[in-house]
Amino acid sequence: MLAACGSVPLPPDSSPWPRAAPSSGAAPPLPAAPDDGVPLPPALLQGKSRWQPVRWSELPGFESDSLHEAWNAWIRSCERPPEALATLSPEVRRLSIAGPDEQRAWMQQRLQPYRVEPLQPGAEGLLTGYYEPVLDGSRLPTATQQVPLYRLPADFGARRPWYSRQEMDSSPQARAALRGREIVYLADPLDALTLQIQGSGRVRVTEPDGRIVTVRLAFAGTNDHPYRSVGGWLLQQGAIRDASWPGIKAWARANPQRVQEMLWANPRTTFFREEPLSDLDAAFGPRGAQGVPLTPGRSIAVDRESIPYGTPVWLATPGPLLNLQRLVLAQDTGSAIVGAVRADYFVGWGEGAGEVAGRLKQPLALWVLWPR
Repeated sequence: MLAACGSVPLPPDSSPWPRAAPSSGAAPPLPAAPDDGVPLPPALLQGKSRWQPVRWSELPGFESDSLHEAWNAWIRSCERPPEALATLSPEVRRLSIAGPDEQRAWMQQRLQPYRVEPLQPGAEGLLTGYYEPVLDGSRLPTATQQVPLYRLPADFGARRPWYSRQEMDSSPQARAALRGREIVYLADPLDALTLQIQGSGRVRVTEPDGRIVTVRLAFAGTNDHPYRSVGGWLLQQGAIRDASWPGIKAWARANPQRVQEMLWANPRTTFFREEPLSDLDAAFGPRGAQGVPLTPGRSIAVDRESIPYGTPVWLATPGPLLNLQRLVLAQDTGSAIVGAVRADYFVGWGEGAGEVAGRLKQPLALWVLWPR
């Protein structure tokens, strides 16, 4: 849920914006880099993280990133900018037609990089990935497509948490509440689980008259049960050693009689709302928690208690799956994205993106780029 910006005053220490770190216990100042002799500002505290000021020369790969690829994502963030960055939005829009050298020079003039650190030393950064599945479905159940995806039930607000995944499959009361709430039917329950975990997806829907239309199923809510990883459950069972999504699917193909048991190990499920998918919408991902469409390769999900939505972030990860040093925008969040140096990288949509997202789990460093 997006927090409202604006006029309601915040009580002491509840501001969502960073504040200067107390001088006691502060890290010693960094030595001046040859690219900038100006003294560094003080460190900032932001929720679960500490922002340590650094020189631009400390950002790995800053001189070689194709900044124009990130500018569309940045312009999207300007639709709902964080308060501290709002005054820069007109300049960001103007620079959309500038060359990379001008964009880079503007960033160095107007922004200060801060290395994101956990408040408690020792925690390592982690990058994972997510994507938008592209699936085939039917508006009505068929012989092969019988796995429903639901819109919010009519009595959704009347009970919290709502029925668990197992209860939705077996309880007469839950099934009665879901009757008529079906949006589409899929063939594979693991495809349905994938879409529920990712939070949105594109579905090529066969209508009753035979027409095929592509729609987006966007996140509408959950049943408020805790998320349990089916990969973690399989590891506990000793059933697999590879808990990546491809590994889980391989196990399911070999053990169809246990798929239902595996699915019930995760009591949480997601409800959706259907959205039309115009050509413009199809060029971007779903709307993230910031309320703007995600850009493949340039949008990340973060813990908003460490990095505010809409913040430009420098991301570095050394592989082995992806070797990235690039500008990204903090535009989304997720229940599993918790901690200072933690991000979920929006890969894109479709099967190829799913392969990458399902295997991405590697070290991470983050720098927020904050107004001077």
